[in-house]
Amino acid sequence: MRLTDQVILITGAAGGLGSTAAKALAKSGATIILLDKNIPKLESVYDAIVAADAPEPAIYPFDLAGANENQYEELATTIAEKYGSLQGLLYSAVEFKAFTPIALHDTAAWGHTLNVNLNAPFILTRVLLPVLQKSQHASIVFTSDSSARLAKAYFGAYGVSKIALEGFAQILAEELEASGKIRVNTLVPGPVDSPIRKLAYPAEDKTKLPEMEILNDIYNYLFAADSIGVTGQVIDARTFTLEKENYG
Repeated sequence: MRLTDQVILITGAAGGLGSTAAKALAKSGATIILLDKNIPKLESVYDAIVAADAPEPAIYPFDLAGANENQYEELATTIAEKYGSLQGLLYSAVEFKAFTPIALHDTAAWGHTLNVNLNAPFILTRVLLPVLQKSQHASIVFTSDSSARLAKAYFGAYGVSKIALEGFAQILAEELEASGKIRVNTLVPGPVDSPIRKLAYPAEDKTKLPEMEILNDIYNYLFAADSIGVTGQVIDARTFTLEKENYG
């Protein structure tokens, strides 16, 4: 099992991509910290992982947008005390309601979207860096969007947050590259049959989209030893098979 003895925290672990990643990485031997505010769905993911005879995960109910800095610090302290170190951090939590013109964008919705999609990754990364640095090697993976990153009309705060998140990931990768311990990459999943895809494109024929599980191999690659030394990359899952040799 490629990820045995690894502890990986996943935000948005109750969501479509987050739960898919959690089950895939747990199946490869990782101990998963399931972080989300939706407790019933977290429990469902927990049960699925246990039923698959994977390492028992941990549930950490947490509201990324509503938590204050002390609560973020408490999360980092709890992980350090329980596990000693952290080998992986996957950002799958996302806030998206609808396509909205800037002229009609609600201020509160704008702020909430940026809090979940951009500010939370900054704060969580900052408080967890000392725990990640206790590992010989660790991986941070941000999730972007193949459409939003092109700054298309009506993508609003969601589009702005994804563009900024990729910039943040690049800055972080360069700052951490010299130590050789923490690699930072951005994953662009591409169109898959996920809940957010259904919300964004309700009229689309979802039978033509690949299942979320098509991403299992790339999730494993990004957290396994195969990707050590690969950092500062934006990795598109649609071309991953062709590009993997270039990365590794």
